[in-house]
Amino acid sequence: MARKTGSSGEKTARDLQIAATKLFARHGYAAVSMRQIAAEVGVQAGALYLYTPDKQTLLFDLMRSHMQELLDAWEVESGNFSDDPKALLEGFVRFHIRFHLKRVDAVFIAYMELRNLSDQNFSTIANQRQAYENCLSKILKAGVGAGVFDLVDLKLATFSIIAMLTGINTWFRDRGRLDSETVEHIYLDMVMGVVGCKSRRRPD
Repeated sequence: MARKTGSSGEKTARDLQIAATKLFARHGYAAVSMRQIAAEVGVQAGALYLYTPDKQTLLFDLMRSHMQELLDAWEVESGNFSDDPKALLEGFVRFHIRFHLKRVDAVFIAYMELRNLSDQNFSTIANQRQAYENCLSKILKAGVGAGVFDLVDLKLATFSIIAMLTGINTWFRDRGRLDSETVEHIYLDMVMGVVGCKSRRRPD
């Protein structure tokens, strides 16, 4: 097997994920060949098939890993909050923004390359996305039940909030006019407006 000098199989597998993520995000899945990915990793094209059977599986594995990491991270993060729906929603908003801003390429692929998945692979990713949406929906439902959120349609509110938060990745830049902390606070205010309440005032 052709590998970079001194690299292990585990390192090559990780390099493959990094290279594929970068190239898929930059050029689009359809425009990237396995040969291009191999060149980025620094191995012969045939060596890649020791780590993935084909490009479709590679895309699927990247998207599935990203979504599982998101679900696992929120499960851990949510344990830091009380059962108060407002505190949970604030925690969800902050978590979502911070998690996604650190993974710009993976987020781009997760949303823009769904169309390139096979039906079976699409179904798996769709189920993971639904599981994450259910985390937010559960918070919103609890808030409505407690009388602290005022929503006309729970499902629409869930979709709208996630779309709003994920959309930050399309325009935010580290050296832009607003820093990430300010953006986080502004979006928190907007989300709280969607559910009919106000966020805690930002300290001066």
